[in-house]
Amino acid sequence: MKTPITTTLLLFTLITAPAHAEVKLSFGVYTSDKPTTMVRQFRPVLKALQARLSDKLGEPVRIRIQVAKNYDQGIEDLVTGKVDFARMGPASYITSKQRNPDLQLLVMESKQGSKTFYGIICVHEQSPIKEIGHLKGRSFAFGSPRSTIGRYLSQHLLLQNGVFAHDLASYKYLGRHDRVGAAVGAGQFDAGALKESTFKKLKKKGTPIRQLVRFPNVTKPWIASSTLNTRTISALKETLLELKDSAALKALKKSGFLPADDSDYAPIRESMQDNEEFFGQSKHS
Repeated sequence: MKTPITTTLLLFTLITAPAHAEVKLSFGVYTSDKPTTMVRQFRPVLKALQARLSDKLGEPVRIRIQVAKNYDQGIEDLVTGKVDFARMGPASYITSKQRNPDLQLLVMESKQGSKTFYGIICVHEQSPIKEIGHLKGRSFAFGSPRSTIGRYLSQHLLLQNGVFAHDLASYKYLGRHDRVGAAVGAGQFDAGALKESTFKKLKKKGTPIRQLVRFPNVTKPWIASSTLNTRTISALKETLLELKDSAALKALKKSGFLPADDSDYAPIRESMQDNEEFFGQSKHS
């Protein structure tokens, strides 16, 4: 029998207290990178969260991580309550919120105290392309059709610079950031969009790519399912905002968490609403 596509890793309870019932929570992410990379990235912060949440709730907590095979499955898991809370990109949060308005923002990630991180449009190291306008007549690798950086913001940036979908020789959605960088490095595409951290990781490994342009994105939200009870939501929010475990945060590649409001994601919502224009369609038609 084949292993299910969705990967589930059980994080064992750090505190045992037989007198109390165990609180079982499921945490959802989707594969923006390799599943093994995702698990390695989140295991430390979930262990730290599990221990502190147990103290705050006064009963043992066990958190399992559920890695969805793609963005759509990750959205479905959160919207339907298959996971209790999740971390996803801004565009996926907006899509999820449209489908289930009762989802609640817990926090957003902090990058040295900022709510901003960056995406990259990259080209091959030896490419003659020097500016975005030179991408007309070239091939382009996007990430997932649901990706904030890999689709919406990069297509918005192309649009702002007068490059429409029909101006590209071809384009394709490759699903993951690492696949985009690898494909551009291998000469399969002239350019591609990926998050800056993946770009740097690939460069360090020797992938022959270079930055064409760098653009801002809003840091990722952590979101509670509409089925999660108020007490646990409050405890989760407080615990995440108070989290100072340096090893766990280093693995996550973030400096902590910040209070989040839906208005923080207004620029992303705007880029999604304007996306039809990239394909030569008026949003008013």
